[in-house]
Amino acid sequence: MVRFILGVALGYVLGTRAGHERYEQLVRAYQRTADHPAVQGAAGIARATVEGAVQNVRKGPEDR
Repeated sequence: MVRFILGVALGYVLGTRAGHERYEQLVRAYQRTADHPAVQGAAGIARATVEGAVQNVRKGPEDR
């Protein structure tokens, strides 16, 4: 969700400066990058790592 919001904000700022055509080009490039299997894999690994860290913090030191 955060990635989407940052992408939209960046695209908006750059798009308003460069015109609508450039904005559309940036949106397409972002979507291609975000949908790339390598990026999806890295995002999945990062998500799992963060979820594991959050679970460890919730457990507390006595449960580890």
